[in-house]
Amino acid sequence: MIEICDINKKYKNKTVLKDVSLSAQEGKMIGILGVNGSGKSTLLSILAGVLDADSGKMMYGDTDLLEKNNRKHRSSIVGYVPQANPLIEELTAWDNLLLWCDRETVKRELSDGLLVMLGIDEFIKVPVFKMSGGMKKRLSIGCTVVNRPQILLLDEPCASLDIVCKDSIYNYYDNYLAGGGTIFLATHELEEIERCDKCYIINEGIVSEYNFDNDIHKLAGLLSR
Repeated sequence: MIEICDINKKYKNKTVLKDVSLSAQEGKMIGILGVNGSGKSTLLSILAGVLDADSGKMMYGDTDLLEKNNRKHRSSIVGYVPQANPLIEELTAWDNLLLWCDRETVKRELSDGLLVMLGIDEFIKVPVFKMSGGMKKRLSIGCTVVNRPQILLLDEPCASLDIVCKDSIYNYYDNYLAGGGTIFLATHELEEIERCDKCYIINEGIVSEYNFDNDIHKLAGLLSR
């Protein structure tokens, strides 16, 4: 069980997140919805430890993962894929992966593991600057998940990707969740929203639970308030 409790964040005099609280069970995918600039990326960055919250907790069992003295523990549990490309353009997929884990782990996952599931074995020797957007996104996810974190934070992972790339990522979601992992997903993609077990909408810094019922007009109205 992961419980996010009363997260607050201000930039200067602007409140970006106000008393944000939500929870997730193991094996579940949680959608974080909202218009651009609503605070979705800020929330994920805080949970990943990239940004500091002004206040609040992220409880994993009895441990507050946002406590500074728990940073090492958090890094072993939480994986984060930001919107921006975190890869080193001059390096191949193989070399980028080696920045995240040891050689034997990469070899194992390339033989019959999650890197095969994501299709990374097909472009393992390609330098990043020669990759398509879909390849880069799959490699970004692969670098994050190769050490098998228990919590995965994904910020718009399938934006602007083609169907083939999306399918490989969706297949990975299914496998990861079946193994007991938990996903927090910021998205605008209808296909991803439909896959979520629970969704929350951020509006003017305030989070509310939303039960998606395939009513696109209703969702659009809620997001535009």
